[in-house]
Amino acid sequence: MKGKSFEIPKRLIYEAWGKVQANGGAPGVDAVSIPEFAVNERANLYKLWNRMSSGSYFPGAVRAVEIPKDYGAGTRVLGVPNVVDRIAQSAVAMLLEERLDRSSPHHPDQYYCVFSPNMPPVIAEMCHPLGGCERDWL
Repeated sequence: MKGKSFEIPKRLIYEAWGKVQANGGAPGVDAVSIPEFAVNERANLYKLWNRMSSGSYFPGAVRAVEIPKDYGAGTRVLGVPNVVDRIAQSAVAMLLEERLDRSSPHHPDQYYCVFSPNMPPVIAEMCHPLGGCERDWL
């Protein structure tokens, strides 16, 4: 008998839920708040884990909220995902971070940039792992 399509530990989903709870935030388009999700926590987390593990999970629509831009230059639209989708996003991020090869030049702990002639020197120094951005290492 074949198991789940994807091996996702239940503990990962629970830890992601903890992060979402700690961050707080508004409900998404489904209007389910964090406290409302928590009322049926066990069933909701199991349902999410089951869908993600079987490959049948698809995120819902996001709620559009207009927020002011910096320096009062109008507004921009922010998409607010449903609580369950925020948990799924957190779980996937945690799983990917765990599996990333830290020796990759694209890992967030590594320095990586592309030289630009207009780049301020202080930024160029931060980009190069040995200090100072040189054109020959592009």
